[in-house]
Amino acid sequence: MRVLKIFILVCIAMLTMSVVALSATAAPLDYPAGHLEAMGFIGFAGLLVNKSTISNIFISLKTTFNNAFNAAPSNWQKIAMKVTSTTGQNDYAWLSKFPRMRKWIGDKAVKALEAFKYTIVNDDWEATIEVDRNDIEDDQLGIYGPQAQMAGESAKQLPDEIVMDLVNNGFINPCFDGQYYFDTDHLVAGTSVSNKITAALSVISQAAAIASYGAARKTMRKFKDDEGRPLNITPNVLLVPPALEDIALALMNNDRLDDGKANPYKGTAEVVVDARLTSDTAWFLLDTTKAVKPFVYQERKAPVFVEQTDPQNDDVFMRKKFKFGAEARAAGGYGFWQLAVGSTGAG
Repeated sequence: MRVLKIFILVCIAMLTMSVVALSATAAPLDYPAGHLEAMGFIGFAGLLVNKSTISNIFISLKTTFNNAFNAAPSNWQKIAMKVTSTTGQNDYAWLSKFPRMRKWIGDKAVKALEAFKYTIVNDDWEATIEVDRNDIEDDQLGIYGPQAQMAGESAKQLPDEIVMDLVNNGFINPCFDGQYYFDTDHLVAGTSVSNKITAALSVISQAAAIASYGAARKTMRKFKDDEGRPLNITPNVLLVPPALEDIALALMNNDRLDDGKANPYKGTAEVVVDARLTSDTAWFLLDTTKAVKPFVYQERKAPVFVEQTDPQNDDVFMRKKFKFGAEARAAGGYGFWQLAVGSTGAG
């Protein structure tokens, strides 16, 4: 009996040594995916795809998004005002009256709003990126960093997209009085008033500068309210596309124009250049010194980073896709048309 026990112990020891030797040389076992997920992870090579790993990955993507968001350049604040919205839409009928103080004699002259209806409805905005679970398993996440960065930049510049779209369509979109924002027949006290011209921006000669930029300045400075009083408009921003940047900068910075004559408009406005302007000839002169700006950026929900990372979500279970991106609710509209002159530049 003793000999038998010794024999059994020797056999067990030899079997154990064989298993250890075999495991050192054999390929990894191919466990079914369901078995591995039951163990709490999905892959051996690359990253272990568990809740902690997924959380860390998306924290990193969110950080990249936020850094890009904060660093992205933006122009819209130079020409538009931000209005915080608390509902699905905002009413801007109050734009029908340009408020001015008057001498109080007798009863107050209460200015009723005109029968204009100008409502800006908030739109939903999103930018969404899929993350394939295989890329996490294989540790191929480098491709998503730049996408998170671009999503952050795009989210920061959403107001620019909205505001510059307003500018581009100002010749065909109506404002609060029912006329196109840049139009020739805004009605003020029964008289048609224009804030639209066609002159090409020019520095070829003093006469050409006066006929283009000078004409726009003169037009704005002559605007009056419905009682015939000057509105004291102060043009201070010259908004142009890249195609007109050199001309605009020369007009604002050079002592003399191309014909050698003095430049009477040096330093009279800040040049703002935006590549989102779609016309190579159109240009715009604005007054942004007032509390109300020429354009409105209405924000219901600021752009925020969002993620879908629950492993039990249908997209993950059925398609092995996680998601991240940005969401926002916002819209744009037109302020006082008296604060802007637009030129098609068609000549």
